[in-house]
Amino acid sequence: MKANIFRGIKALSLEQATVLPHLTYRLAQDGVHVIRLENPQFSDPNRQAGDKVLDEEMMNTYFFHINAGKKAITLNLRHEKGQEILKKLIGGLNIDIFATNQLPRNYQKLGIDYETLSEVKRDLIWLGITGFGPESNEVAYDPILQARSGLMEVTGEKDGPPLVIGVPLSDLGTSEHSYGQIMKALFKREKTGEGSRIYMSMFQSSVSWLTVATSMTATFGQEVTRRGNTHQFFAPVSVYRTADGYVYMAMGNDRQWEDLVKIPGFENLAIKDYKKNAGRIADYQALNEKIEEVTRGKTTDEMLALFNQARIPASKVNTIPDVLREPLVSDKLLYTKDTKTGLKVTLAPPPIDTPFLQSLNRELSFPPRFGEHNNEIYGQVLGFSESELVELRTEGII
Repeated sequence: MKANIFRGIKALSLEQATVLPHLTYRLAQDGVHVIRLENPQFSDPNRQAGDKVLDEEMMNTYFFHINAGKKAITLNLRHEKGQEILKKLIGGLNIDIFATNQLPRNYQKLGIDYETLSEVKRDLIWLGITGFGPESNEVAYDPILQARSGLMEVTGEKDGPPLVIGVPLSDLGTSEHSYGQIMKALFKREKTGEGSRIYMSMFQSSVSWLTVATSMTATFGQEVTRRGNTHQFFAPVSVYRTADGYVYMAMGNDRQWEDLVKIPGFENLAIKDYKKNAGRIADYQALNEKIEEVTRGKTTDEMLALFNQARIPASKVNTIPDVLREPLVSDKLLYTKDTKTGLKVTLAPPPIDTPFLQSLNRELSFPPRFGEHNNEIYGQVLGFSESELVELRTEGII
């Protein structure tokens, strides 16, 4: 396979926060040429979150993790001249994908609506990510989507309050769903020569993860809510304390249960009521207490050795440093290095290895500074003279 099958594909993204920057970061990992677009007066707020490790403005640590591999320019789209320059960017750079997570009410106001931009490039793939769809201008952040979509309702302890998930699933899930739609649009364009207009709702994306909850509630009238570390339909499934930490065990069938009760210490659980999953579910709280009486007497490593030997699915509950030391992770990590300061940042591994990332030795270009590539793109590519660039800066256009 070629190292970069996306060579020549260009994406221009009016992006901020997490949901869209994560998507374009995924595209950059594929070798797509990504240019992030920001207002010259109002940068992406994520640039100012986290620690100021570079001793410079708008390059704080929270910005690093999903913006490597991109270029960055600024453009004031509230100005008519800025909108004309946007059209020159779309046409002059031969942009394939334009994406935005602006509110729909700003589409026409900023000249970023599909109708306007597709007039410049007929086969443009246009993506608009919003909280609740193109008919809504309601502002939404990930935890708001988690709350409204029911994700919080099914997360947390049984008798405790709803909790947000430990990762921003509404953001990341919508990014991944959008990634799939972009791939379909590229395939469609390859087959038909036609562009696409894609509307992505973070709310709909979030609710789509409620697969079991939807069917059980709507069809069978069954309450589905949070249960902590246990499972509504399988037992035993939970986190169990050991002598030096925790182990998570997930029982998926009755055969595995038969193997468990053969392990020394668990023999007294080999009773008729627990032989079938339904019986174990009916008494899951008492069952978990009995299991923990055994696990507390052994270290995590000792318990894992016993579970693995009996083919019982189990794992240590890893800390993040533990995860990064995992052999399946440590050699899959990505990196980015600042040529200006020498700072090297470790990035999460991609969902799948690609020849493109391997050709880069797993190192992406450093997250771009605010407007870092204005001179390159406006001057060298679009041909604006130095005096024109000075004038555009003076007018607050770039």
